[in-house]
Amino acid sequence: MQAVLFGLLVGGVYALASSGLTLIFGVMRIVNLTHGALLIAGAFLTYTICAATGLDPFATIPVVGAVLFGLGWLIHRLVVQRAEHGGEGTVILSTLALAMILEGVIILIWGHEPHAVATSYARSSFRIGDLVFPAAQVYGSLCALVLLAALHTLLNRTWLGRAVRAATANPQGAELVGIRVERINVAAFALGAALTGAAGSILAVLSPFTPDSGDQWIGLGLAIVVLGGMGSLGGALVGALALGVIETLTATYGSPAWATAMPFAVIVLTLLLRPQGIFGVRVREDVVSA
Repeated sequence: MQAVLFGLLVGGVYALASSGLTLIFGVMRIVNLTHGALLIAGAFLTYTICAATGLDPFATIPVVGAVLFGLGWLIHRLVVQRAEHGGEGTVILSTLALAMILEGVIILIWGHEPHAVATSYARSSFRIGDLVFPAAQVYGSLCALVLLAALHTLLNRTWLGRAVRAATANPQGAELVGIRVERINVAAFALGAALTGAAGSILAVLSPFTPDSGDQWIGLGLAIVVLGGMGSLGGALVGALALGVIETLTATYGSPAWATAMPFAVIVLTLLLRPQGIFGVRVREDVVSA
């Protein structure tokens, strides 16, 4: 039960970390390979703000989210929007190249050595019976769930959310009723980057990070998106919780080394057994080709 509990707490943070990747794919049908670099950029920004001001790292989330929103807007305008004319392959290669550039910039600014954000509650915990709730994981998971709830409200209770869902379901129909799909794509990409930066702020509290840690997180994010169903935010939440539990059970009863391989094993098994994911819908190939 302790391993399952810890896995659920970690999975809540994983859900936020993968929500930006899921949102961008759901709206634009592209895989954003800058996702890992943006997440680590959020972690390093949190480290810098905390070191300069002494703020609690969770209090930096609005600032980091705003900075990453602006960075995401620039990335879409300067790179993705132009790369889309060359097709999906061009977009994937462009975002991969940009991820490498961002990693290099992070190294130039912060160096190669690992960083971590120290807090007064890093070693604190709560107890309910025999179960131990690490304080940092609890606070991080709660912040992640609050942000996911805010995203759900935005997508279901606002005009922007309805426009995003319309552009996702039928871009041509959305254009006919006056929705500027290109602007919606920019907003979705920037919002996805902001969510990724917020997840970076939380992860900065939970574990040390280096400039190349983004390579691990892009693999984890893709595993969650594939498991839950490409473009499904609900599927991303379920997939993240499931993957968090799988990782902690593997580390507890197997080996921590095997736990790092679990996201890639999940991708392979999901593609073999249920390619559309938990909440995905299988599309008829004859209709797509038509």
